[in-house]
Amino acid sequence: MEESPPSSSSNGRVDAVTETMNQLKVAEEGDDGSRVQVTCFSEVVNDATLYFQIIRLQNQIYTWIGCNSTKLGDLYAAAPTRPGNTVSVSSLTGGSSDNTGAGIARRIVLKTGINVVLASNIPKNSPMLEAAAEKKLVQKLISLGYGKPGPRGASP
Repeated sequence: MEESPPSSSSNGRVDAVTETMNQLKVAEEGDDGSRVQVTCFSEVVNDATLYFQIIRLQNQIYTWIGCNSTKLGDLYAAAPTRPGNTVSVSSLTGGSSDNTGAGIARRIVLKTGINVVLASNIPKNSPMLEAAAEKKLVQKLISLGYGKPGPRGASP
């Protein structure tokens, strides 16, 4: 069976969905007065499309990074631990603590100071793609107000 190339109308639908996803930002009031904020966006990096979703919950962030697909990927939880300002990371589904998502989750906690649950399907042997995805995610988190305050007198 021969597959036909996508029609211009299907490309238009994909563009419309991508446009909507890039602009989607939802905030809802929870029963306990907390705010749940959902932010979705996508970026094209090195011929790969990265999809991001950030869900702000009370005292934690859930983040998903998809690479060229909408698969969930491996799921990690990371949290600051005391003493010594270190971060603990645990693999919740698939992967191990040395995989791509674990490193990103650990660094996000170090940069924000709050608990992170991160799902990622970035290929394991793609360090440039991993770095680009993390950079885009950190930029968005900072723009949403998640940056950890620096030491006094330090410039941003």
